[in-house]
Formats: sequence, structure tokens, C-alpha cells
Amino acid sequence: MSDVAARAGVSHQTVSRVLNGHPHVSATTRTRVLAAIAELGYRRNLSARVLATGRSNVIGVVAQNTTLYGPSSMVQAIGEAALGADLSLTVGHVAGYDATAASRRIVERLVQQGAAGLVFIAPVDAAAEAMRLVPDGVPIVTVDGLPEWQVANVSVDQYTGGMMATRHLLAAGHRTVWHVAGPEQWHGSRAREDGWRAALAEVGAMAPPMARAGWSAASGYQVGRMLARIPDCTAIFAANDHVALGIMRALAEQGRRIPDDVSIIGFDDVPEAGYFHPALTTIRQEFGDVGRQALRLLLDQLATGVKSAESALVEPVLVPRDTVGTPVPVAILEGNKT
Repeated sequence: MSDVAARAGVSHQTVSRVLNGHPHVSATTRTRVLAAIAELGYRRNLSARVLATGRSNVIGVVAQNTTLYGPSSMVQAIGEAALGADLSLTVGHVAGYDATAASRRIVERLVQQGAAGLVFIAPVDAAAEAMRLVPDGVPIVTVDGLPEWQVANVSVDQYTGGMMATRHLLAAGHRTVWHVAGPEQWHGSRAREDGWRAALAEVGAMAPPMARAGWSAASGYQVGRMLARIPDCTAIFAANDHVALGIMRALAEQGRRIPDDVSIIGFDDVPEAGYFHPALTTIRQEFGDVGRQALRLLLDQLATGVKSAESALVEPVLVPRDTVGTPVPVAILEGNKT
């Protein structure tokens, strides 16, 4: 590294920052360092680095519920960002909402392996317990964590997403919006519910009784069968796209047309959302931005050696498609029935 620094006319620390993909290096300097690396044929000795620093080029990820679209997409986004920074990723998968013992074992293993830093995909409260096992010298970043945890965190703005979904349905002419929320243990589920309530309060609309589902189409279907029998239910904000899919099936079975009789909006923008019938209006979470921001916060801590509680908020995006329309007046619906 000293040879590379001398050839490029920079400091040893600057070479290290370029090799670690640190964002705070000018494009000109980065190009000069990379050219020197290519000319000299420099290759890092990762084993020596681990012996010298006690830390590897491996980033550890503790991920809960990766069978679900959101957490799995976050792992993929972090992995892509790590690859661009020439870092490796080791992922520990935790099943369930309160698997504290499993989280502890994963954290202990990653620390023993000399992980340079840890990213906790932490959408539920149980993650806080596992983070207490991390030694002081190991930087931490959470994804979808809580402010009171006092660590660096990246989150999609779920509250704003809930407001956007509800406002979109209200703007189409619906007097109120019914909400099928996700599991209460999830931070994002609670924030989306808060956004829904706030958007209704803005226009003085009464909040209907809230239903709660899991994150699956099957759970959405069960709730949808109940909602399909309520004539005043003309607009639904679903916890996520899979829940929306289940609700759409239940509505169709009861003869409720989408969007003529009932409008519905989901959350996530899963790859299949545009191929639902009709194509699902939804709120997209920009998981690529989440991965890049999480890695940036971790690299900043590695470069400075100082733990941070900086937070980054990623804005959601409304994706309008075919499931939101103007409501049919109830009087017309009743007339059709007679």
C-alpha cells in the first residue's frame, strides 16, 4: 500500500479509503489510486489484514424473516453495495419475530470471525437484545431500527408511505379508507398505520375499524372475505402487495369489482405487482438506496473509528396502476341489487 500511495502521490490512508470503497474520495484521486494499483499489480493480503487489525473485509448481516420480500430485498441491496466496495457479505438468517437466542448465536459467530462491522435488518423489537452482544469496537448499522436504540440507522419512511397511500385513495373521491395492517411487532407496520390515521385526520375523515393480517396473501384473503361484505368499504390500503393480492381474490369471489366497486393500494411494489389483474397500485420501497446508505454509514464508522447514531431516511414512491378508481355511489349499488 505504501508503494501504491507513493506512485499515486497520496497518503496511505487515502489508498485504504479507495480500497474500502469510501465515498469521501474525489473522482480524480480515486482514478489516480486505481491506476497505480493496476500498474503495480497490487493485491491485498486479506489474511495479513485480519492479523494486523483483528478485522476482515467481511460485513456481517443479521437478517430477520428473509423469506419475506422486504427483508430479502434489503439483504440483496446491501450485498450489491458491498460488492461495489470490494467487501464480502456473511448473512445470518433469523426466522420468526422473536428469535432472540438465534440472533445471539449469529452475532457471536460473526464477531468471532472478525467481521469488520454488522448490519442488523431489524424490523422488529427483538433485534435490540442481540445488538447488546456486539463489542464496543465493532460498528453497527440497523435497517428499519428505532431512534431510541442510539445506533446508525437507515429506514424507508414508512409513515410517509402510509400517508401517500391513504391520500391517493382520498384524492380519488373516497370518503374514507379502510386499512389492513401488518403484524403489530413490526416497526414499519406501526408507522404505516400512523400515516394512515394522520392522512384521514387531515381531511376530517373517520377511521374505520382497522383489520390486521400477516404479510401473506392467505391472511389478506381471510380479511378480504370480511371486507367484501361491507358495502361502505370502497377503498382499502393493504399492509403489503401480497396482502392486497389476497384481498383482491376475496373481493372477486364476492362479485366486488376492482376498481369500479372497491379501490385498493398495496405496499412494496413486488416484481409481480404490475401483473396482478388488474395491475396493482402500490407504494415502492427503494431498497437499492437502503443498501447503499447502510453501507455508507458503516464505511464512515470504519474510516473514523467512531461509532455513529446518524440516521438516513429513504423516501417511498407512489406507483399508480389500475386498482384505484372513483367510487360508485352507494345508492347506485343498492339500486342495482333491487
